[in-house]
Amino acid sequence: MFYYVLKYVLLGPLLRLVFRPRIEGLDHVPADGPAIVAGNHLSFSDHFLMPAILRRRITFLAKAEYFTGPGIKGRLTAGFFRSAGQIPVDRSGKEAGQAAIREGLGVLGKGELLGIYPEGTRSHDGRLYKGKVGVAVMALKAQCPVIPCAMIGTFEAQPPGRAIPRVHPVTIRFGEPLDFSRYAGLESEKAVLRAVTDEIMYAILSLSEQEYVDRYAAEVKAEEAGKADERAPRFPRMPLG
Repeated sequence: MFYYVLKYVLLGPLLRLVFRPRIEGLDHVPADGPAIVAGNHLSFSDHFLMPAILRRRITFLAKAEYFTGPGIKGRLTAGFFRSAGQIPVDRSGKEAGQAAIREGLGVLGKGELLGIYPEGTRSHDGRLYKGKVGVAVMALKAQCPVIPCAMIGTFEAQPPGRAIPRVHPVTIRFGEPLDFSRYAGLESEKAVLRAVTDEIMYAILSLSEQEYVDRYAAEVKAEEAGKADERAPRFPRMPLG
């Protein structure tokens, strides 16, 4: 119930009024049945803009940190995401990927729409990064179409670190559904999973026209953070007495 209150009464009308998003290819999203909407991830506001314009309810796999924040702000954030029907996924540890796949298949098994960001994290620089194969596993196991989606302009509206988005033109573009039925039963083949994932990422790239980086975003973020630490000035410890 709260999901629809947000969509049609509280948040949805506000987002449409402020951003006036341009929508392209919305008819590519099926009216019923299980399907995956796989998109690029440029901004925190992506979580709200896409659901606001879709005719169907969509469930995202949200990072567990949104549900475990401290204090009043943390409880409010967790309550908001739970009320909106989003599913927490722990991205740490060896079982993280399998947990996300199980949750996603549960959504698809109910004939619902699942939203996923194959990059696994927000882009920190506006570029599109290599996709993780979890989206391919779910598409093949659920035997459902994948609809590529490109969020355009949300990075400029709310880049990482910016709490309140600025007004900026936003386009949400959906591509034709991708059918991977030719790979049925091959969801354990690594080469197949990589090929399916790369096809999805290429479709997103064609829609978004971003610069592509053939590396995982999390790896690049960690590498750049390490370089920043190395460049940070080191001050000698002063004697205490």
